[in-house]
Amino acid sequence: MSNFFTSSLGKKLIMSLAGLFLCVFLVVHLGINLLLLSNDKGEVFRVAVHFMTTNILIKIMEIFLFGGFLLHIIYGVIVQIRNWMARPSGYAVSNNSQTSFFSKYMIHTGVIIFIFLAIHMANFYFVKLGITTPLEGGSNPVQDTHDFYNMAINLFTTPAYSIFYLVCMIFLSFHLLHAFQSAFQTMGVNHPKYSPIIKWIGNIYAIVVPAGFAFIPVYFLFFYN
Repeated sequence: MSNFFTSSLGKKLIMSLAGLFLCVFLVVHLGINLLLLSNDKGEVFRVAVHFMTTNILIKIMEIFLFGGFLLHIIYGVIVQIRNWMARPSGYAVSNNSQTSFFSKYMIHTGVIIFIFLAIHMANFYFVKLGITTPLEGGSNPVQDTHDFYNMAINLFTTPAYSIFYLVCMIFLSFHLLHAFQSAFQTMGVNHPKYSPIIKWIGNIYAIVVPAGFAFIPVYFLFFYN
């Protein structure tokens, strides 16, 4: 069993399973974030955040979430380094398909997403823990370290941050366009009938989810009063 986790296939499988777990998390996270758009001064959003930060089951899932992030990142880096080492010098793939293009730059989009994640956590999760401080000078004073609503408003009404957020969502979409279907292929789901369906679902997911996140800063930049 230990040989499986250290093998190339084992690393790819763990990375894929962790990635699919994170895909589920993104849907949940998007659903909560879209509550920011409710015209109720953050009432529903605050209720959702309170539930997510106090419910014991959610706190347990939070541990698995961070574990999923770490496993996906660590094994993703390991697999990429092994691929680089195994590739002969000057080797080039003359394949212009969508999959090969996004596959080629997976590590690059992954690094950008990691940088975004670090900044995102510094602006929210680490504020809750008291490690960092929220953005000052915004139009909505932050009441306490759990006031994610006003933290979000202040950040998304800052043009520089919103543009950065939008660019990162584009790279997230690029990352997901390959990652979703690749995860199922790694798990052995490669069937003439089902693979095209999985690819179609993956493409829709990779466009709709990042677009949903991207709409939030667009709303606060151009429509929020």
